[in-house]
Amino acid sequence: MSEQAQIREQLLASAEALVPVLRERAPGAERLGQLQPETIADFQKAGFFKIVQPKKWGGYECHPNVFFEVQMKLAEGDMSAAWVLGVVAIHNWQMALFDDQAAQDVWGQDPSVLLSSSYMPVAKIERVEGGFNFSGRWGFSSGSEHCDWVFLGGMIPPEKEGGAPDMRTFLLPRSDYEIVENWDVMGLKATGSNDIVVKGAFVPEHRTHKGIDAFLLQSPGNAINTDPLYKIPFGQIFPRAVSTAAIGALQGALNAYNEVTAARVGKNDGKKTSTEPAAQYVAAEASATVDELRLVLFSSFDRMMEAAAGGEPLTESERVKMRWESAVVVQKCCEAVDKLMGCSGGSAIFNDHPMNKFFRDIHSGRGHVANTPEKFGRNWGSYQFGGPNTDFFI
Repeated sequence: MSEQAQIREQLLASAEALVPVLRERAPGAERLGQLQPETIADFQKAGFFKIVQPKKWGGYECHPNVFFEVQMKLAEGDMSAAWVLGVVAIHNWQMALFDDQAAQDVWGQDPSVLLSSSYMPVAKIERVEGGFNFSGRWGFSSGSEHCDWVFLGGMIPPEKEGGAPDMRTFLLPRSDYEIVENWDVMGLKATGSNDIVVKGAFVPEHRTHKGIDAFLLQSPGNAINTDPLYKIPFGQIFPRAVSTAAIGALQGALNAYNEVTAARVGKNDGKKTSTEPAAQYVAAEASATVDELRLVLFSSFDRMMEAAAGGEPLTESERVKMRWESAVVVQKCCEAVDKLMGCSGGSAIFNDHPMNKFFRDIHSGRGHVANTPEKFGRNWGSYQFGGPNTDFFI
């Protein structure tokens, strides 16, 4: 067995072992509004944050499908935990694209340091010598309480009139920002996706990453981190970090549904629910949805890694299509979990019913801007009719 195969086997075994642990911790994490420190410690011990981190910093540089397999498995226990892992750990991948000095700044003393993010391009930015004065307020920074650095989005105004704006990710240490605890939501309660406030911090040039470099696969860090893993589009891997947990959560919902339904007897007619045709059909349909979404996910990243390793380059058409396929994931999961809830009876509306949390979490994941399929579906549909691509985050 190859080293990478052994790493994958170990990671998946660790994830499987944590599923019942996460399920047990989930109510407490919801009350807390964030994951417990011991969950982050478990993820660190298992090596989950290392999956797509550069080997230079102790990472595994695994195929992205390994990362997403782990995320989906964890979501069977708690989608909030899988969501935080997905968002936070994918930042270790993006750090590989920055100027190497930025990675030195973050990991020079401790390569286990974590980063949160909010890519909303809402910063107020002023060019100064050596970098930028940077201020603003950002929402939805998942896992921020467990992180010591943050990625924040900003649009630098064009230097010359008529020029194109420069969209970048800005990297800031914890001393330069404040976390505002305002996460009071119906689902994904334990993601701790609080606001970030910055009041006049200086960000040096090397702690910025240009969106155009990510699009063109020509980031500064590619000179140091040469594995094909870091030559896939940021606009493909990050959206998957916020859609893939829903696939695992749907599998978790199906597991819960099957367990409850197998023992459930209708109070009005005394019949076993498992003998009802509708109850049987929605189980089959949900299972097929999970299989479909997993297969498309794995196929996409196999193709991306093939291209990154020197194969036929990705076409614009492929990138537009793959972006749409990520955006529609959570919508499909919502439709499937709705049907499972509809066949679970009135008791499923109680918060302690095993189906209830999966239902709330999946629907909450649908609210992320990357998981709103209409815009991306229109783009892919129009593209098939010969229209231009209108999304440059691909």
